[in-house]
Amino acid sequence: MTTLDRHLIEENTWRILRRNHQERIDAWIVPHLDRRRLGIAHPVQDFMFDYYNLSPAKLRRWHPGWGFALCGDVAEWSDVRGYQVNNKHAYVDESTINYALVHDILHLLERTQQRPAALGCFGRHEWAMVYQLNPGEVRHSARPLRLPPAQIAEVVESSPLRCTHFDAFRFFTQSAKPLNSVSPTRATQADLEQPGCLHAAMDLYKWAYRIYPLVGADLLADCFELAHHTRTIDMRASPYDLTEAGYLPITIETPSGRAEYVVHQREISERAQRLRSELISVIHRATDATSSCTPG
Repeated sequence: MTTLDRHLIEENTWRILRRNHQERIDAWIVPHLDRRRLGIAHPVQDFMFDYYNLSPAKLRRWHPGWGFALCGDVAEWSDVRGYQVNNKHAYVDESTINYALVHDILHLLERTQQRPAALGCFGRHEWAMVYQLNPGEVRHSARPLRLPPAQIAEVVESSPLRCTHFDAFRFFTQSAKPLNSVSPTRATQADLEQPGCLHAAMDLYKWAYRIYPLVGADLLADCFELAHHTRTIDMRASPYDLTEAGYLPITIETPSGRAEYVVHQREISERAQRLRSELISVIHRATDATSSCTPG
């Protein structure tokens, strides 16, 4: 791909875009960093920076992604990983892209996108993670459970568990795993992943940052925003009592709670499908171009 084939972004524009992105991201990372300095744990927010291991500094870094060239005074971009400066333009250095990983992620995204959304799990994966455990053994032991163990067991055992996501299923207790309708593995992830899964929606953020620098910061921020919202719904539907942290429960142990959960699940699935399509489009544009062109 030559510079002329890229969409040019003038200096005054990309500097505004960078500032806007940083302000958007600061709304999430500044409170997180303040809590970290004070040693205060958060049952919802910490997940976005602990489980998803992109650092706040990298999330805050704006870059345009594949297919764009920055104009003007771009000398600073020579120090940005994944970018090169040539003829007064800065753009993605295609030699830094791990195309094997990109193709694996594309395969997973496309297989997931093609399936219908399954909306019958009711978020019971978090319940299966504490099933038949003593209170001190649960992952978030600093937070009380809303229901006693016997009632949690009733919710888990009320019907077959329907978790299709390996990275949720692997945290099930040993006694809960046989109750699941399938046994997801890393090898079968592309065969089972489906767009109604909240964890599949959250993972769009992971897939976006793992194929840096193909995906630009604005799309990455959109994926982070969805993951953040989805994590909130995920934990509100969990058996943990998070009211002191400001989160009202979605009581999936009741018919009204299950109905509420499905409303959120459908909305998240639809948002995720749109972002999934954008990620697929970016990958296709990049891989199709690089198969026949060289950087210029």
